[in-house]
Amino acid sequence: MTSIQDLDVERARAETPGCADVVHFNNAGSALPPAVVLDTVLGHLREEAHSGGYEATAAASEKLDAVYASVARLLNAEADDIAITENATRSWQAVFYSFPFGPGDRILTSQAEYASNVISFLQLKRRTGVTVEVIGDDESGQLDVAELRRRVADDVKLIAVSHVPTQGGLVNPAEEIGEVAEQAGIPFLLDACQSAGQLDLDVRRLKCDALSATGRKYLRGPRGTGFLYVRPELRARLEPAMLDLHSASWVSPGEYTVDPTARRFEVWERNTALVLGLGAAVDYALEWGLPAIDARVSALASTLRERLGELPGVQVHDQGARKCGIVTFSLEGTPAADVKRALAAARINTSVSSSTSAQFDFTARKLPNLVRASAHYYNTEDEIDLLVREVAKL
Repeated sequence: MTSIQDLDVERARAETPGCADVVHFNNAGSALPPAVVLDTVLGHLREEAHSGGYEATAAASEKLDAVYASVARLLNAEADDIAITENATRSWQAVFYSFPFGPGDRILTSQAEYASNVISFLQLKRRTGVTVEVIGDDESGQLDVAELRRRVADDVKLIAVSHVPTQGGLVNPAEEIGEVAEQAGIPFLLDACQSAGQLDLDVRRLKCDALSATGRKYLRGPRGTGFLYVRPELRARLEPAMLDLHSASWVSPGEYTVDPTARRFEVWERNTALVLGLGAAVDYALEWGLPAIDARVSALASTLRERLGELPGVQVHDQGARKCGIVTFSLEGTPAADVKRALAAARINTSVSSSTSAQFDFTARKLPNLVRASAHYYNTEDEIDLLVREVAKL
């Protein structure tokens, strides 16, 4: 078993400028970028300032192509299967709103599903009459795969699940969900917003037809970046809800053709510096190795759960057969927002998860607002000690 010390933490911290300023346990919100990401973004912005935006992008064309190859390597996919977007929500929506849903079609999702996704489900329910069904949890707190299998039928048009929800430390059984979807011939859309960069993702093993992710969280990329994987067989059936002169070509006054690659889900205008920064972040993660990152993040989070659980009045609310780097807890008699403020005063970054982010889960479990402390591989056991001591003072 990989120990908590098996990754070169000193090097990781030396290459992360923010480690000198804060104790950062808000990696599920936006992780501290490594120096190579910062240098890549600033370097291209300087090039734009000196040579012009279009000219700098043209000069960086080979580097931009390499970003697609890097994301494909991260996911064990092909470069043509990858679209680069502004964020995970834009990625997810680009494929979701392409499905031709109609009255009576069913969408199956998880109890821990994220607000943005569910709001889209509910909007389509109003517009088209689709039915949205929530698959319950099993005894461990993860999506009940047996129930999912029982609920599958010909009128199910999509299975859409968050791999790692925003709250609760859970890792949903995506590979088993993918097996069910593949056997039933139902498209499987996996929201990997929180898992990309902390878990080793392989779209062939996951058997997902589409996968959306962000750059700013565990991948440690810049804000305003995301990516989308779409299996060739699925994208051949989908025309995006919105097109422009990048995702399609105007071939005659009355005709257009859609790009055959996943770039059909992109738009022309984007921030080149940030895209290059995303590529640098993906390459940096691949250099460390996702199995090593996963092992260290999981070990740190397990230690943090154990230490917090020993404090009087603290309740850890994480669940699932497998848990990730996200740790959620509450302190009896102290609102989560007050805990967050007290930790921030000690230069410790955390965040708050509330029911507005995950109504199904918070309602079913009768959860209060939760403090979310999310670990990354550059965090240390000393930082865990500091966070626990500060919570103990409250």
